[in-house]
Amino acid sequence: MVAVAGEALVDLVPAPVGGYLEIAPGGSPANVAVGLARLGVPARMLARLADDPLGHRMRAHLADNGVALDHTVAAVEQTSMALVTVDDDGVPSYDFRVDGTADWQWTDAELADALDGPVVAVHSGSLALTTAPGDGPLRALLERAAATATVSYDPNCRPLLMGDPAVVLEGVHALLAVADVVKVSSEDLEWLGLTPEAALEDWLTRGPAVVAITLGGDGVLAGTASGLRTRRPGVPVTVIDTVGAGDTFSAALLAGLHGRGLLGAAHRAELRALDGAVLDALLEFAARAAAITCSRRGADPPRAAELA
Repeated sequence: MVAVAGEALVDLVPAPVGGYLEIAPGGSPANVAVGLARLGVPARMLARLADDPLGHRMRAHLADNGVALDHTVAAVEQTSMALVTVDDDGVPSYDFRVDGTADWQWTDAELADALDGPVVAVHSGSLALTTAPGDGPLRALLERAAATATVSYDPNCRPLLMGDPAVVLEGVHALLAVADVVKVSSEDLEWLGLTPEAALEDWLTRGPAVVAITLGGDGVLAGTASGLRTRRPGVPVTVIDTVGAGDTFSAALLAGLHGRGLLGAAHRAELRALDGAVLDALLEFAARAAAITCSRRGADPPRAAELA
């Protein structure tokens, strides 16, 4: 299975009519877990879920989508919230309510058994890896996971909460040293002060086997540690909004690797030596999945049958 560690929060999103807000389950790692499960990959959520109405809704959402919750923590803190606005191009902006909430209070003890069982990959990213005090235990988990599992990482930058981009980039570089598969958006890189081309060449020298940079409607730029470089076009789609599109891409990329038996530390050499046809197929699959998410409201990743 693939374990996904990080925030499982609630988004308050614009309703289709009336100018009201409605509740939608969210959080980048939680979206990835749901995306994996919908594509038929056994997924374990490592999250701190509050014992409040919003936390109960989040728990039900994950369970209803087939995500394993046996390694979640019953948190005494409240559920984190994000207020979401969407511009005319469907691009979201976020305003967070996260002070002292459940997602950021991880301890090493709570993650002690996180890798038990047949865990072949661990994915994490976004706010959970940059928000104290829980970021330290989560980073330690990824370092520990690298001994037996593929480590997947998405910086998924949130400028409103992450502080100085230069400091964040130092933390990104530290995680690149343990990551095997990295997905990052061109928007993230712009905030970090990098171009996609420069980031691809630099990051592939820092440890990852595969780096994929999503370029919105312009597709994806990617490469491997063995020197392969490729660029695939975007998938034409009528965009409703792009909420969860990057998370869907990450989930589908991992699902493609899972289906090819390429996850797990024992397959690290194979992952670094992917050939061009396999890499292109993986990227095209992930891009199609992300496009489907863009074609409907909110973080609503596709199921396997929709991509068949």
